[in-house]
Amino acid sequence: MRQQVTIQSRSLAQTVSCGKKLGELAQVGNIYTLAGDLGAGKTTLTQAIGRGLAVPESYYITSPTFSLLHEYPGRIPLYHMDLYRLTGEDEIEDLGFLDYLYGNGLAVVEWSDRLGNLVPENRLHIEILLVGETERTFIITAHGPQYEKILAALNQ
Repeated sequence: MRQQVTIQSRSLAQTVSCGKKLGELAQVGNIYTLAGDLGAGKTTLTQAIGRGLAVPESYYITSPTFSLLHEYPGRIPLYHMDLYRLTGEDEIEDLGFLDYLYGNGLAVVEWSDRLGNLVPENRLHIEILLVGETERTFIITAHGPQYEKILAALNQ
């Protein structure tokens, strides 16, 4: 049985706080997969994760929708991927994304459903549900023991 927590965010500040903590808890080799409709806040959450990783303020974390991948320096590197425009596993492999997915940093993957059979067995999956203009529900599921530890710490 996978462990799961649900976090209600009633404001942008609460979303940023949650994301920052996720960044602080991240370790080398971790993978966070994100799911949610357009405008749900995947990039906003990733920006906060970056702050938790100590990505310098001079780096503005943006959606890599057209470039597909952005890399940011921090306590550990942040590999921010947006797979929205990709059509399948072959394209993901051809672009070398698996090197980043299993790299020496934290991989945060927007539109992770595009990974298909390449979706990592061990990961932290974050589903973002749009509740209101600034309200979100985060359903966070641990896939693997190291992610169960993150959930436990997040829940404190």
